[in-house]
Amino acid sequence: MADITSDMIKELREKTQAGMLDCKKALIECGGDMEKAVEFLRKKGLASANKRMGREAREGIIASYIHMNSKLGVLLELNSETDFVAKNADFQELAKEIAMQVAASNPLYVDIDDVPAEELEKEKDIYRDQMKDSGKPEQVVEKIVEGKIKKYYQEVCLMEQEYIKDSKLTIRDLVKNKIATYGENITVGRFTRYKIGG
Repeated sequence: MADITSDMIKELREKTQAGMLDCKKALIECGGDMEKAVEFLRKKGLASANKRMGREAREGIIASYIHMNSKLGVLLELNSETDFVAKNADFQELAKEIAMQVAASNPLYVDIDDVPAEELEKEKDIYRDQMKDSGKPEQVVEKIVEGKIKKYYQEVCLMEQEYIKDSKLTIRDLVKNKIATYGENITVGRFTRYKIGG
């Protein structure tokens, strides 16, 4: 078994923001392999982040992003469970990043649940109409419609969008990673996008 030094624990802590004991445990578990220990803590953090996502987040901040030509701006509410997390500079940076995402990608809704049922049905009808003369069986058409709805969600729902700074992440992944870091739930409350003349 590899010797786990305090420097290794410190390095892992800086990389993951996890507690000292968790870092030590992860390094022991992964035989001193730093990359594996990071992955180990990330998985553990994300697993508990999933559990935390149901908890109420009533604290938070309003963040703003004004594009450099001052013709486009966003106000965004990002919520946390405690005021302590809301005052954290990293949390405030996250709120700004998400506000910038809203400015760049122009989502219409925060999440899938916010899409009105009639809007969804209208989209499905459009896709079904497009497939009407394709001669494909109904269940195949429904599968295609399902796939198109998934793409539609990725366009109009903030949480489903690809993060503009890292296409491997969605905004949901970005938020989930921060939940794992802080150990409390974080939610996007609402946003408003302002555009001059639009």
